[in-house]
Amino acid sequence: MANKPGRRRFGNVRTLPSGRWQARYVGPDGIMRTAPSTFPTERQALRWLTVVESDIIKGEWVAPEAGEVLLGKYGPRWIAERKLAARSRQGYEYLFRLHIEPHLGALALAAIKPATVRAWRKKLLDAGTPEPQAVKAYTLLRAILNTAVREDEILTKNPCRIKGYDRYHTPERPTATVAQVFALAEAMPPRFSALVVVAAFSGLRWGELAELRRKDVDLAAGVVRVSRKLAVLVGRVEVGPPKSAAGVRVVALPTVALDALAAHMKVKEFVADGPDALIFTGDKGGHLRASTFNPQVKWRDTVARLGLPGFHFHDLRHTGNTLAATTGASTRELMHRMGHSTVRAALVYQHATSERDREIAGEMDKRIAKLAGRGGKAKKSKKGKAGEKGKGKKGEGRDTPDLGT
Repeated sequence: MANKPGRRRFGNVRTLPSGRWQARYVGPDGIMRTAPSTFPTERQALRWLTVVESDIIKGEWVAPEAGEVLLGKYGPRWIAERKLAARSRQGYEYLFRLHIEPHLGALALAAIKPATVRAWRKKLLDAGTPEPQAVKAYTLLRAILNTAVREDEILTKNPCRIKGYDRYHTPERPTATVAQVFALAEAMPPRFSALVVVAAFSGLRWGELAELRRKDVDLAAGVVRVSRKLAVLVGRVEVGPPKSAAGVRVVALPTVALDALAAHMKVKEFVADGPDALIFTGDKGGHLRASTFNPQVKWRDTVARLGLPGFHFHDLRHTGNTLAATTGASTRELMHRMGHSTVRAALVYQHATSERDREIAGEMDKRIAKLAGRGGKAKKSKKGKAGEKGKGKKGEGRDTPDLGT
């Protein structure tokens, strides 16, 4: 309705029998709303309406009752409604139940401010929560509240916008040398020897190896096809697609891994007949599980004895990916081999190949010397000919930039 002459353009105020002033307005959703409290003067009531009108004009207005939704109710519903792999869902449920709900679950979404988030994180860390867990809990909370802002429009801003809370220092995982990979394979029971070699030189994840079947192996072409993975969940195991669409891939094996795999598949005790037979199994022919594999092969003691203390099975994948990066593989090629949909992980391996970088620098030296020779005699320096630099100890006469990790 049009405003009557002399009346305020947005909202209205009135005096109550108590003498206090009440402010009301019609929101963008067409619903009449009243200020949550009354005001001692008309001027204060009008000022409150001005603030509300400004929020509407700027697109920052949200229904006041929307912010009263409790995080303890909203969070589990958010997890349930998301399209997630079963293992990811259980991980989110665990993080929310253990680290978020006990501290913030009783709060309304609108009551969670940056100061609330800072105090919550400090409380987690002071109670002994490892920083990686605190970071994961923070990023989960941020994702939940992002939906409250962008999709459900319950909040105008996400309080999880604190710099540095979404990352933590990750010490670089160890890699094994080729000799250590073979030594580790020999130290395994015969059933698991090929598993170590294939894991190291294929870059496949544990769950992908555990679900690998005869039909996925093409010995003639020298490749394995990855289309499924095994996920070990609380109380059950589940076979499903790889971690992402990029995880569905065909991976070529180097000859040493292919030979180990072929020899392994010939042993009936290890691999049954038929296209659906699992390649790597436990003693009873079922799916491999890390919870039984590690104690069975005495993994911790074995890797320590071989000079790899703290080495995890997953580090074999790290070893293989690092080795692949040293071949000069492109970022896109590494992403395909690793089954990653983003370049971030591939760049980590490319940045870590300092040995390959030294080889490149050495080849550059040769080319520089060759091209300098074509252009005439090199100029002499105070230390002699320019080409004599670098003939002493390795690295002398060369500036080494900080290439990062």
